[in-house]
Amino acid sequence: MAIAKGPQAFPRAEYLRRLTLVKAEMARREVDALVVTSSANITYLTGNLTRMFSIHALVVSARDEEPSLIVRGLDFAGTFHHTFMARDSIVAYSDVYVGRADRNGFDAVIDFLHERGHANRGVGLELGYLTALAAEKFKARLPDARLVDCTKAVDWVRLVKSDLEIVVMREASAIVDAAIMRASEVIRPGVREADAAAEIVATQVRGDGKGPRATGVLPLLLCASPRTGVSHILWSEDVFRPDSQINIELSGNRYGYMAAIMRTFSIGAPPDRLRRLHEAEVAGLDAALEVVRPGRTCSDVVSAFYRTIEKMGFKKETRCGYAIGIDWVEPTASLQVGDMTELKPNMTFHLMLGNWVDEDFGYVLSETFRVAETGVEVLTKAPRELFTL
Repeated sequence: MAIAKGPQAFPRAEYLRRLTLVKAEMARREVDALVVTSSANITYLTGNLTRMFSIHALVVSARDEEPSLIVRGLDFAGTFHHTFMARDSIVAYSDVYVGRADRNGFDAVIDFLHERGHANRGVGLELGYLTALAAEKFKARLPDARLVDCTKAVDWVRLVKSDLEIVVMREASAIVDAAIMRASEVIRPGVREADAAAEIVATQVRGDGKGPRATGVLPLLLCASPRTGVSHILWSEDVFRPDSQINIELSGNRYGYMAAIMRTFSIGAPPDRLRRLHEAEVAGLDAALEVVRPGRTCSDVVSAFYRTIEKMGFKKETRCGYAIGIDWVEPTASLQVGDMTELKPNMTFHLMLGNWVDEDFGYVLSETFRVAETGVEVLTKAPRELFTL
């Protein structure tokens, strides 16, 4: 019996809208077929959430309404189940392309391009997401094609979300809010970091038990004293102790769309240095959000933050965030001085104010926000406080 379609995150019309935007960019670059290899971009254009461990690619043709997803045969059912696409739009290749020294799944993709008449036309490649060997394979086996680097072409289309995507981003934000509040309940002296992490991750999966559930989880990042100046690490087997500080960064995942949040926790009264840094960062965050509106730039937003905290005696050496959506970081607009990307309604960002001052002292605070029609909508709603436990 054939597998049925699973619940779809978006209606077919939404995916066709996205494909229309991508095809317009293809036309501008004189590309007849675009080979998409970024997993996030494939999810954006198809709804696929199947985790595939073999080479796969999406071919968007200027001539066809639906794209073609080329996958290993054992992934056919999962991709059909997850995506909006018709059964004959998913092309399964056999294991003659798997585990071989002389060929791999990209040969199946190139064979498909030859079969569909793209081999002597403009072919777009996401070269930034291909290995050097893979790029050379396309060049060698498509000698008559005009290969065009289309790295980030789809990513930039993704930057402005539809209203339907914003609904999903709000749901992801509700999940991450529930998870950070669960952290405030389970972090206690004597509790193992790993045990607290298990409770937080469980909430990342089920949300608050009333609203939307997650459709995937990214690891939470947790650093506790004396490691609070260290970024991007996981929990340990140590226990929380009195007078410890804990920094947490985590995400909510809804249909592959992420909302992120960072908060700092203190077991016992926070030291004066931590309290003053928290006050400066909150003031800076408020100043940055006040600037957000269509027509301003990423640079405008972060400049307001830097000016504010410097007046209060602190500096931050790193950027202040990035576009967020499918996957944690969308590799386009950066909340960084000098990034002149103009803000437009329905762009979404993680305003990430992690500040690692010394190797043994840091602090985190962040919000996920949407550029609204006349200002800003902060999607994450957890209290903007230094949690004292």
